[in-house]
Order: sequence, then structure tokens, then C-alpha cells
Amino acid sequence: MAECVGSVRLPGAAGLVDGHARPAGPGRLALRRDDRLEVYDPAALLAGATAPVASFPAPWPGWDRGVDAVAPDLGLAVFSGQRAVRAVAADGRPLWEHRHGCWGPVADHPHTGDEQEVCEGLEHGSVLVSGDGTAVWAHVVAEDGTEHWVVLDARDGRELARVPLEESVASGSHQLALPGDGTVLLCVGMGQDGVLLHGARRDGAGVSLRDLGEGLDRILLDVRPDRPGYLTVEHSCHDLQLHAPDGTVLAERDADELGGERRWDYAAGFTDAGTVLAVAEDPEGGAEHWLLDARTLALLGPVAYPRPVTGCARGLGDGTWLTHDRATDTLSRWKRAGV
Repeated sequence: MAECVGSVRLPGAAGLVDGHARPAGPGRLALRRDDRLEVYDPAALLAGATAPVASFPAPWPGWDRGVDAVAPDLGLAVFSGQRAVRAVAADGRPLWEHRHGCWGPVADHPHTGDEQEVCEGLEHGSVLVSGDGTAVWAHVVAEDGTEHWVVLDARDGRELARVPLEESVASGSHQLALPGDGTVLLCVGMGQDGVLLHGARRDGAGVSLRDLGEGLDRILLDVRPDRPGYLTVEHSCHDLQLHAPDGTVLAERDADELGGERRWDYAAGFTDAGTVLAVAEDPEGGAEHWLLDARTLALLGPVAYPRPVTGCARGLGDGTWLTHDRATDTLSRWKRAGV
């Protein structure tokens, strides 16, 4: 049985649950809302403090397709733009900019020179600020259309390292960092062409890159909160897998074991070091939340809620998780009863 430990009505809060929000330091989530990147502390939010703990103006208000990031100390935000990566202070001051090619789908298309211009297409890159706040990892595209993973100095945007992503033709990407390991994970979605998954670490003046997908077409979902490791789902949502940092599969759980032709959803993550919360969809479009053992992915059973709960769920890594009621725009935080 799940126990509700707080609820709050917050218009637009669905993004904190459905995967659009990104980690922003311990216990915080960053969410793009209109022309600002806002940082929320779920504990404070559910206690009634609905204002964001930090808010950064977007440098390109018409562009919201990149995956942005916030430094752990909330001192700056880094935006993944269509033609540049830009760091911005909380008061809106631009701190630095790293120019790159255009993510627009047609090569060599014309530009007006207006930095607010938004070209056609949904393609985009992503950025991540390292846990110590010193480096920015950016997935960018060059003028010739090739894609690269670059490491930038968080203080001034100076390029520290670069590695080409020779097989990547991105529709979009996102990144997560393994705790205490120094490894950054990059998941590149390529639409019908599948998914790439890479891991990289700083190696002196360069970057050591490892292909973690190996053609297996897996989507990065979450990282373990207690030690290096990560969770993926197969592109068609047939199975979940738990991986070691080098990609080794430690555990697997097939959705067929749930019965009823159900499939895992793209929403799954760690509620704490010992438990994974995953969403299973049935053929009629219904969704059920399941708890799994975080070491073996053994099924612990479906979550029993005291009231109807639908849609996605987001594990917070501290023993709790979030759900969102679209009908009332209400965000709720849950824990296992008696725990």
C-alpha cells in the first residue's frame, strides 16, 4: 500500500513527473516552463512553497527543444540551443557561449543572422553540468552535420575536450551522470533508426568514449542513487535492464511476466537504493505502477494506492516518488506505507 505524504496543486507540474524535468543537484529538479528554466525542490514544493528555488531566463525564448541543465550550486544554467550552448546567470546575464552548427534538419539552409531565429525541425542536443560544477558536457552538431560530444569549462566555456559521434543522426538526446564514478551517459534518440547509448569519462586532456548500446537499441531511464549503475528500457518497451557502468547487464525483467500483453512505459526509476518504480501499460492504454527489487529487478508487486492514480510516476531516490493528476493539476508525493 502506498501512503501519500503531501499534495499540491501546481499548474504545469506534469513535467516534473513525465520525464521532461532533469536533475539539478541533490533532491532538486529543473523544468523548462515557457521562457524560463525553473528549479524545484519537491520536499519544499509539497510543503507548500510552490515558488521555484531558482529561475533562469531562456536566452532564446522561441527555442525550447534542447535539454538544458543547472549547476549543482544553482550558480548558473546552461542552455542547449539550436546553434549554440550558452551559460546564463540567475539574473539573466549571459556568461559565455559556445557556437556550433544548426540542428535544423536540412544542411546548408540559410540564416537571417537574428540570434532569436528558430529554424524548422525538432532535432536537438543536450547539456549536463558535472557534479562538481566545473565542466559542461554538450552534445552538439558541427557545420558539416557531424555530431560531437564536447566538454566545456563551466567558468568560461573554453573547450576542454571533444569526441566525434560518428554513427549519430540525432532526433534528440539527454544525459545523466553516474554518482561517484565520473562517468557521464549520453542517450541519443534517432527516431526509426534506433537509439545510441554512450558512456564517457575525462581522461587527461581528452575523453574516453565507450559504446554502451552495442546496437541493442536501449533508452536510458535513470541512474542508481547509491552507487554507479543505470536502468534502461528496450526501445519497444519489452524489457527493463539494470546495468553496471561498463554496460554489463546485471538484471532483466520482461514485461511479458506481467501478463495481459502489457509493456513497460518510458517512465521508470529508483525510488531508493533498493527499489525501482516502473509503469506498465496495457493494450487499452491503462497504466499500472509496479515496484521491483533494485538489485535483481524481481517483481515486488503492483502499487496499491488509496485513491485512483493514473499516468507516469517519478522516483526521487529517497524512498518517495511523485505522481501527477492531470484533471486537477495536482502533484502528489508517495512512500511505501510503514516504511
